Amino acid sequence: MYLGLGLYRRALTTDNFRFARQAGCQAIVAHLVDYFPEGNLHGTDETTCWGIAQPREIWTEQELTDLRRAVEAEDLRLEAIENIDPAFWHDVLLDGPKKQAQLEQIKQLIQNIGRAGIPVLGYNFSIAGVWGHVEGPFARGGARSVGFLGPDGPPETSLPRGHVWNMIYDPDAPAGDLGTVTSDKLWQRLEDFLQAIVPVAEECGVRLAAHPDDPPMPTIRDTARLVYQPAIYQRLLDLVPSPSNALEFCLGTLQEMTEESVYEAIEQYVPQDAVAYIHFRNVRGKVPKYHEVFVDEGDLDMIGVLELLAKHGYEGMLIPDHTPQMTCPAPWHAGMAFALGYIRAGLQAIGR
Repeated sequence: MYLGLGLYRRALTTDNFRFARQAGCQAIVAHLVDYFPEGNLHGTDETTCWGIAQPREIWTEQELTDLRRAVEAEDLRLEAIENIDPAFWHDVLLDGPKKQAQLEQIKQLIQNIGRAGIPVLGYNFSIAGVWGHVEGPFARGGARSVGFLGPDGPPETSLPRGHVWNMIYDPDAPAGDLGTVTSDKLWQRLEDFLQAIVPVAEECGVRLAAHPDDPPMPTIRDTARLVYQPAIYQRLLDLVPSPSNALEFCLGTLQEMTEESVYEAIEQYVPQDAVAYIHFRNVRGKVPKYHEVFVDEGDLDMIGVLELLAKHGYEGMLIPDHTPQMTCPAPWHAGMAFALGYIRAGLQAIGR
């Protein structure tokens, strides 16, 4: 097992690559979607989202290669691209008129990622996205993080037209709501996506890594969710069995779920070699109420998690994903440095 660091688009800088290497990381996960324009936390409500998905061509082989080379120049590997821009695939998620054309775009994107020498594409097949989180002093010492408060949180309004995955893909969409999206419809859309894309990913040596739903609720904003309990991940894997149909294993999200346990999920999926990489973070509580906290103060035994991963032969990347913001001139960097140091020490403690 080895450390990685996820960086949002505006943080893909030489200084942050060096920060990652100095903290003991070997790899970078790059977010190229231009979201979170005002910071690193992601509170959302009925009027606040992650921003506008700007229409543009898919990420080219050249720009992906240039990014990989910039990462490698600082003695790191570019291990994954995380998340697909809604501008590229909103009608894949919504089963809209541009669906087939956008599936062809995603095929080209996979080819570009493979040719650029990047082994993984993480994605979140969700219509409402990561919605309903609020910011607050939820972590130790009043450190700011995010939480989901269920009925005490933002009103759960229907999803407006022109919105998907917590971003606006069409600012000029007519007024009104998207309407209800059932579980059967969403699973059919996922199956269409995987059947079209997995064979291309196999040819290109790229693993698709599916993130579970956060918040892990059966529905959000009148739209169904896919993986809101750990056992449901198996259904996703079984739709199109392939080494390229894999999981982005988010420990925090799995811990928020109400059935099974993270430990059982590790025992089920790691021996299948189904886990492409892991978001290594901790939470307190489960839906409908939970808070993200420091890696050492949540409900999960994180050293026990490392021991269980090692027992079942996991040899991949661990990234903190996101952390509470610490009170200092560099809140994000301090939070990440704390998490990375804890994980690195934990790996050393179990002899890894």
